[in-house]
Amino acid sequence: MYASQGKSAGLGLALASAFAFGGSGVAAKPLIEAGLAPLHVVWLRVAGAALVMLPVAWRHRALVRHRPALLAGFGLFAVAGVQACYFAAISRIPVGVALLLEYLGPALVLLWVRFVQRRPVTRAAAVGVVLAVGGLACVVEAWAGLSFDPVGVLLALGAACCQVSYFVLSDHGSDVRGGRKAPDPLGVIAFGLLVGAVVLTVVARPWTMDFSVLGGDAALGGSEVAASLLLSWVVLIATVLAYTTGVTAVRRLSPQVAGVVACLEAVVATVLAWILLAEHLSAPQILGGALVLAGALIAQSSTPRAASGPVASGGTDALARTSPLSEDRSTG
Repeated sequence: MYASQGKSAGLGLALASAFAFGGSGVAAKPLIEAGLAPLHVVWLRVAGAALVMLPVAWRHRALVRHRPALLAGFGLFAVAGVQACYFAAISRIPVGVALLLEYLGPALVLLWVRFVQRRPVTRAAAVGVVLAVGGLACVVEAWAGLSFDPVGVLLALGAACCQVSYFVLSDHGSDVRGGRKAPDPLGVIAFGLLVGAVVLTVVARPWTMDFSVLGGDAALGGSEVAASLLLSWVVLIATVLAYTTGVTAVRRLSPQVAGVVACLEAVVATVLAWILLAEHLSAPQILGGALVLAGALIAQSSTPRAASGPVASGGTDALARTSPLSEDRSTG
């Protein structure tokens, strides 16, 4: 009963994370159209979130001594890597193709779990990934304007690999083997954002940004909205809330299940763009959204059964993950 409740909560958190991440593009696009470079928007997003989470980082400063590799890896790959590779990719290949390649991450997570960690993968999880990736191809209409640029494709695949690290490192943080207490997910996120902000500062060079844009308005669906309000949404909802719920969801579910549910981000982004930015939603996109939903629902039912007796190694058991998490975290 407790495991079932933990799994249901994990699914809800994964959905909340997908919705929060999915809304980032709708809020960021007006900022870019108002005059900010894409990398500058990314830097504002990560640096702003790092500033918000700074008190949390100070509270969990012991993590720097106990789990430095986890914090560095999360910040470098799961925060800075995904953002930098994706925005570099869309400068060379169509956005839809880059998004599809990035969201091959769930399939790569499945391969990681099966062949690197040598853990069993259920048929439902595999079917869910296939449906979700196929549906995602329809959502982003990958066939529209397809052009092969080897560097752009490699950058998009780099974003996919970094996305894998997000799920794998989130799950790794729940590992309590050796008597070690699982690190608080909020602490991991806070330090990951700090590391990501430092890395992106070097890449984005924010001192060249036109900060006056943030004091004006930006066009959102025919209406003028304060740029500072849009930035607040990107920082607080699409970053702080998205990462917090996402990491917690991985710990309650599993990397492969949470990865498939995360594909809903593309559906959310498309629907919001349709509603708020008046971007047309075609029949293939609607069908693709249905396939992504079906894949997510199938995959979320595929968590392996808990091993009887002692807690299984790797921190994949729902009870093992839920119990320390409920002790360590203060929010969902």
